[in-house]
Amino acid sequence: MADTKSQFKSLIADAVNEIIKEKNLGSEAVSAEKIVVQPSPNPEMGDLGSPMFMFAKALRIAPPQIAQEVVAKIAGKAAGLGEVLAVGPYVNLKMDKVGAVKSILTKIETEGEKFGTLGNDGKAHLEGSRIMIEFSSPNTNKPLHLGHMRNDALGESVSRILKKAGAEVCKVDLINNRGIHICKSMLAYKLFHEANGDTPEKLGMKGDHFVGQCYVEFDRYLKGEKDKPETAHPEAQEMAEDMLRKWEAGDEETRKLWQTMNDWTFNGVKETYDRTGVSFDKFYFESETYLKGKDEIQKGLEKGVFFKAEDGSVRVDVTEAVGKGKDGEDHEKVLLRKDGTSVYITQDIGTAISRHSDWAFNELVYVVATEQNFHFKVLFYILKKLGFNWANKLYHLAYGLVNLPNGRMKSREGTVVDADDLIDSLHADALKAIKEKGREEEVGNADEVAEKVALAALHYYLLQVSPIKDMVFNPEESLSFNGNTGPYLQYMGARIASILRKAADEGTSPATPEKAAALLKAGEEWDLVKRLGEYPETIARAATAKDSSIMANYIYDIAKLFSKFYQQCPIMSAENAELKEARLALAKATLAVLKDAMNLVLVPYLDRM
Repeated sequence: MADTKSQFKSLIADAVNEIIKEKNLGSEAVSAEKIVVQPSPNPEMGDLGSPMFMFAKALRIAPPQIAQEVVAKIAGKAAGLGEVLAVGPYVNLKMDKVGAVKSILTKIETEGEKFGTLGNDGKAHLEGSRIMIEFSSPNTNKPLHLGHMRNDALGESVSRILKKAGAEVCKVDLINNRGIHICKSMLAYKLFHEANGDTPEKLGMKGDHFVGQCYVEFDRYLKGEKDKPETAHPEAQEMAEDMLRKWEAGDEETRKLWQTMNDWTFNGVKETYDRTGVSFDKFYFESETYLKGKDEIQKGLEKGVFFKAEDGSVRVDVTEAVGKGKDGEDHEKVLLRKDGTSVYITQDIGTAISRHSDWAFNELVYVVATEQNFHFKVLFYILKKLGFNWANKLYHLAYGLVNLPNGRMKSREGTVVDADDLIDSLHADALKAIKEKGREEEVGNADEVAEKVALAALHYYLLQVSPIKDMVFNPEESLSFNGNTGPYLQYMGARIASILRKAADEGTSPATPEKAAALLKAGEEWDLVKRLGEYPETIARAATAKDSSIMANYIYDIAKLFSKFYQQCPIMSAENAELKEARLALAKATLAVLKDAMNLVLVPYLDRM
């Protein structure tokens, strides 16, 4: 499909340039990349269409006339592609279906896992790219929650898509393991658990859940019970700040407790990563990076990039990046406080520079919520001002909030839905559905299947929406086996696998692409083949946009088209053996693409459901 589009674009570009030359218009030559080609709304008038409106001014003739002249010039050159015709202001192409089906099925079969990666020139879309992507970035005072799940799903999915598109990818995770929030959990542990020798193992809890419980306990201790102000302990804030000062001073006892509780949380978080299929190539820890950047700020100060304010702080004017304030004032960003201590963005400056030294990327992607848009505009601007050329390839993959139907979550108040608890709940509901349908024996290990269904429900629901949009995660909807859900895609994959197994059991094999192409003539067959052929360009679009929803929507289209094909074009009860084998070939190709694409959006494949 991509080959056909590319050739069609080249033919149209050559024809337009020929017209320009004949009319001696002196206009700039048109490149094939600028030609727009899109699916035709009416299959009877062609499969692909290209509008001629954009050339009307340069050629000084009406679009319908341009279409007729272009068709006259390329009609004899498009024999291998199909029939070209002028339909109003469009140049349309009725593709050579037999040739296209053979080409697409052959590529899927011969390229295997590389199908979707290689372009028309035999090269990968992002060949030669080195892309680092930062995501997750949890705090070590609480477990991962639903918001982290959207971040993790986006980061892991986009990483897989970029890798599929040919990029070399390095996944990194910045662990936020220092600061006042960490000390709040530590203080609660000393107040309520240390005397009892409580540990996660002793209490039968995951480490991150236990530390998260301490964080909630601190907030309750600080604020007191509702309507009982006398139970509040406002001095707790100062106690936590004192603990932070001791940590920064290297106090041995404080550091020991900090390390113990950090290990509890980090090990618990890693268990959740393993469970959800999320992985990283390198972990960075804030405790090791928070002082980095000070040297770079000093260098920038000496070069005049930054300036020292009257209060002694080091600042930079970022008005060029973010605009003036609401009262017309310039925007200044503090980089070092007057006492010389660093601020959060100082750390990010140092970390970005260190990362490029560790792994020389030509693009760095930050997967962080939209609430940090301002921060990243400033960060990228500062790195450019410091003269780092790679700063032009920094990208903020911003995503919206995700909540449950009953409202927004708050960590301090303990209203956050832990990721583990959410997956456990989805797992339990999936297992219940399997048992109610009496499918335990058919699916094999029902518990393993339920876990994969739960992950499919969670990940696909989070990824099918454009990242920038806020969303509500509805657990019940996500688990549906009908409609646009992960479990529906798993069901469709299992159904195709079942058809292929049944055919193999009776000794029937799929036809070769050449034989299949001569027999697959129904509209439903053609629609499915065409969409399968669009897999490479879909990957390229999703990788360029860094948007998993493009891939999710493509997979759902494939599932729907296969369902329609299956209903209208019987496979096992086809009218003759040759047609059965041809349709089996199409089923086999569909399953290959479906399995590969499902992996890109973190939906585990199941061959039995």
